[in-house]
Amino acid sequence: MISIQHASKRYRSGRREIPALVDVSLEVERGDWVAIVGPSGCGKSTLLNLMSGIDTADAGAVVVAGTRLTGLSEGALAAWRGREIGIVFQFFQLMPTLTVRENVILPMELAKNARHKRERADHLLASVGLEQLADNLPSELSGGEQQRVAVARALANTPALVLADEPTGNLDSANGLAVIDLFEAVWMSGGTIAMVTHDAGIAARASRVIRMRDGRIIADERQTRALRLAGAVDQDAYTLP
Repeated sequence: MISIQHASKRYRSGRREIPALVDVSLEVERGDWVAIVGPSGCGKSTLLNLMSGIDTADAGAVVVAGTRLTGLSEGALAAWRGREIGIVFQFFQLMPTLTVRENVILPMELAKNARHKRERADHLLASVGLEQLADNLPSELSGGEQQRVAVARALANTPALVLADEPTGNLDSANGLAVIDLFEAVWMSGGTIAMVTHDAGIAARASRVIRMRDGRIIADERQTRALRLAGAVDQDAYTLP
């Protein structure tokens, strides 16, 4: 699903160049749930942004869902993102003037995937337990409800890969657990997930943990847990495609 080979990335700050990633190589298989962990500034979000094409590597190769991202134009990258990946941001990034349903429909419209879009949106909102709030504005929802809408929106085009950058960073523990249960439902239904988190408890739910420091991967740990341990998702409550 993801193949990153000897990728490096630097950011310029005035006359200085600051290394964010240093010769990073990583393979993620279809069906993996990868938690990317490490201290602030270690390159976690930059690595995730390479996977989404939001950032481009200064050196090395990035291939995601069969597409080599290096060298693609912004337009081509945007079209590819709409087809292949779903992104969940820490700060929700919902459109404030659109209803909950319209926020979920938006990526389908951008991808020109217009058939049955309202039915698809309502199905996804029901999957995350929010069908009764479809006509509300984001400002009328709690933080946990907004993030569940963001998860539904990320799944709108049935992406091959879901990327999430600190998706519970602004939520209390109860809402954070509900959102991670949704990600577990996506993973258990066959989805592939790459997630940046500072939370060791959330990382423990993943099938694999990538540890980073100073722009490098320092450990790659596979985790085997019987039935994903306690707190496994209630499949009756969250049935995701």
